[in-house]
Amino acid sequence: MPDFDTTPEQRATQGAFFKRQLRVTPPAVKPGEVDISGKTAIITGANTGLGFACARQLLDLGIARLILAVRNESSGQDARAELLGASKRQAGLTPSTVVEVWPLDLASYESITSFANRARGLDRLDIFVNNAGITKKDFLLNRTTGHEEMVQVNYLSLVLLTVLMLPILRDKNKDNASSPGRIVNVNSDVASWAKFQEREGPPPSLLAAVDDRAQFDNMDRYYTTKLLGQFFLAELAKRVPPTVAVVNAPNPGLCRSGLQRDFDGTVAGFLFGVFKRLFARTVDIGARALTDAAVRHGAESHGQFLEDCKIQPMAPIVYKPEGIKLAEQLWKETMQELEFVKAAEIIEGLSDKIDNSPT
Repeated sequence: MPDFDTTPEQRATQGAFFKRQLRVTPPAVKPGEVDISGKTAIITGANTGLGFACARQLLDLGIARLILAVRNESSGQDARAELLGASKRQAGLTPSTVVEVWPLDLASYESITSFANRARGLDRLDIFVNNAGITKKDFLLNRTTGHEEMVQVNYLSLVLLTVLMLPILRDKNKDNASSPGRIVNVNSDVASWAKFQEREGPPPSLLAAVDDRAQFDNMDRYYTTKLLGQFFLAELAKRVPPTVAVVNAPNPGLCRSGLQRDFDGTVAGFLFGVFKRLFARTVDIGARALTDAAVRHGAESHGQFLEDCKIQPMAPIVYKPEGIKLAEQLWKETMQELEFVKAAEIIEGLSDKIDNSPT
């Protein structure tokens, strides 16, 4: 375990959460601190909320090409127009700045693979922000994959995108080994609060367990998807070195975004809305965590959880023997699920980049 300035258990308390929300403001990345001129970035879910705010921040820092990966192209075009209109008043925009909208449906494996194929044709790719995610009020199975929808979008699709983007980022940055690309998998402190009761009994498959309607709890399921993302990150970092691409997981904190829109009109949605007004950050403040993870941190952040712009521990279970065993099982099941793109072979090919020669 890295040498953190707090323990996983201390960081995971609700008291620590409220302290962060009320007393900590993540620092913004300022122009001049980093040089991203000439670089290309992709942000998923960039038409609204944290993704949109991160897009605006990258434009203000001088990104040359920005791709908004969105499910609804019309909303994406509206976001593009707003970003360009606002950025014209900022120092970061130049006459050559390009902002594009590419379709991406995270509920569809076909859409994801098509998106990755298109990304292979880019001249360069430096930053990929896996931001898009969902919450669901009711249990719903994905019509094409058969997996519970939150697990599908927040975990399996995130993993698939990560696996497919890793070799692209490596290839687009191979002439600049000192500055590998970045994959930013947006995570959350709520991973520490996941009960993840699905791990405790039959069926033996973790993915089958989270597809069981009887096991569904809408709040804990969202927490669990973020915990699954941390398990994946821990296992990925064992196999893929940061020289391929730096993969990290920032926590923006609780923000006044539209993430919980599925609960609009319900009592739970009303109560949570009041809670957000009292304790949540603005999306502009929350997005600083995404931007920071994308442009400030190097190899030291590979496979790490970032909170308030510094490396912090993941959920306590990640470091325990039970969590290590669960992460290994989840990795095997996930690679089997993604066999249709030969995910395990892709990772193995990237793992060959690890230097195991004697010193």
